[in-house]
Amino acid sequence: MSNSSRAVFLDHSSLDLGDLNMAPLEQLFATLQLHGQSTPAEVIERLQGAHVAISNKVALDAKTFAACPELKLVLVAATGTNNIDLAAAREHGVTVCNCQGYGTPSVAQHTLMLLLALATRLPDYQKDVRAGQWQQAQQFCLLDHPIVELEGKTLGMLGHGELGGAVARLAEAFGMRVLLGQLPGRPPREDRLPLEELLPQVDALTLHCPLNADTLNLIGAYELSLMKPSAYLINTARGGLVNEQALADALRRGHLGGAATDVLTQEPPKDGNPLLAADIPRLIVTPHSAWGSREARQRIVIQLMENAQAFFSGAPRRVVS
Repeated sequence: MSNSSRAVFLDHSSLDLGDLNMAPLEQLFATLQLHGQSTPAEVIERLQGAHVAISNKVALDAKTFAACPELKLVLVAATGTNNIDLAAAREHGVTVCNCQGYGTPSVAQHTLMLLLALATRLPDYQKDVRAGQWQQAQQFCLLDHPIVELEGKTLGMLGHGELGGAVARLAEAFGMRVLLGQLPGRPPREDRLPLEELLPQVDALTLHCPLNADTLNLIGAYELSLMKPSAYLINTARGGLVNEQALADALRRGHLGGAATDVLTQEPPKDGNPLLAADIPRLIVTPHSAWGSREARQRIVIQLMENAQAFFSGAPRRVVS
């Protein structure tokens, strides 16, 4: 099937900024049609006659599968599959495969970057320099914002898979002690602490767990109240893990040393978000960019190719439906 199959990438520009080698995919299919973006109204038309659909964030619903009978494989150019109706895919005999682990180095370094930026008060000092305060100083340096050393501090972690493990190793390289928290809905483990025991101990908390019914609003007002007033919160996982209004309120009250997030509940945040208000102190927001190094995005291309090859060989891998 691979030599004669037609593939359509519905949102190619969400992955390739013109800096990737797409040849591994282009050589695999008889034709590979690349669309920068696809609106919901365009999806069915573009998938007519296609055997393989490639999507990062474009939704594929039951109506799409019903209208595209030749479709046999969906390659998700990401880990999350919430944009795919998996039950409908199964009903129509369509295999869905995702990508995994491609962004571990990129997200891990972004997580530590956010933690370091908070601990060193990087945004505040950068703002001071741009405002001319260093230039007007009476001595050689500015030390208006307290700097915290990570060595000897405790990092709490919720989610300790491949990515969490990479973050833990980087934190330990800075001399931090790592404690793991028990996630709701999972069997208890001796090396995992309940949240009520974990949160009061940590100097920083970082999230690396999936978003599901058990973890929605995992960190809310109560959980934030358990943390030290000096503690940091880092979220490079999913926006819904943190109650955003509760976090904004906590930062305004001065409860928390700071917070940083690469994710929000709605992305892009076209309808606004509590964490985008201008008056929230000690908050860093990055635009879901942690995963997006060129190296990580090229790994996705390779994994898409490998997932397709495995399907064509009769032994599909990374199957989610």
